[in-house]
Amino acid sequence: MNLQLLETIGKLSVEYIADERKLILTPLVNYVVNRAEMGLPIRLNFICTHNSRRSHLSQIWAQIMADYFDVESVVCYSGGTEATAMYSMVVETLFKQGINITKLSDTDNPIYAVDYNKSCSPMIAFSKKYDHQLNPTNEYAAIMTCNHADENCPVIHGAEERIPITYIDPKVSDGTEAQAATYLERSEQIATEMKYIFGEVSKELSISLDS
Repeated sequence: MNLQLLETIGKLSVEYIADERKLILTPLVNYVVNRAEMGLPIRLNFICTHNSRRSHLSQIWAQIMADYFDVESVVCYSGGTEATAMYSMVVETLFKQGINITKLSDTDNPIYAVDYNKSCSPMIAFSKKYDHQLNPTNEYAAIMTCNHADENCPVIHGAEERIPITYIDPKVSDGTEAQAATYLERSEQIATEMKYIFGEVSKELSISLDS
C-alpha cells in the first residue's frame, strides 16, 4: 500500500465506534471468523439499491482492510437491486484518501480499476445488480448497506447469511457546498468500521491459533 493510504488508515480511530454500533458489526466479524476457521473462501457482497455510493465504498474499504490485517481468502463484491453508475464523487473521495482509481471505459456506467496495493490485482468496480455474473451465486454473505435495499429485497438468492450494516446516503449533499465533506465523512466512517471488523477478525483468529 502507498504511504498516503497507510496514513489514511492509521488516522482512523476505532475507539470512537459506539458500543451499539459494534453490536451491528459483530455478525460480520463472526461470519468471517467462522469461514476462516473452517478454511473456506470468504465472499462478501455489499448491496444497496443503486450500487453507486455506499456499497462501493464498503466493498473497497472491506477489501483493503482484509489485506491490511492479512485476513486471507476474502473477496469483496458489490451490487444493487438495480444498476446505475458508480458516482463520480465516490471516485474523487477515494482518490484523495490514497486509492488509485483509473477509468477503463467512458460510458454511462463507467468501469474503474481500483488499485490499492501493487502486490494485488486491481479491483474492478462498476454498477451492477447483486446477482451479476461477476458476483457470487452461493456461499456468500449479503451485507445490506442501505435500508431501502434491505426492506425491498426480502430474498437475496444464494446468500447463506444476510447482515444489515446500513449507512446514511451521502447523496443528500449532492449539489451543495457540503458535498465533498459529506462524502469524505461517509467514506471515513465506512473505512473505520471495516478497520474495526477486520481488526477484530485478526484478533479472533490469532486467539484460535494460540489455543
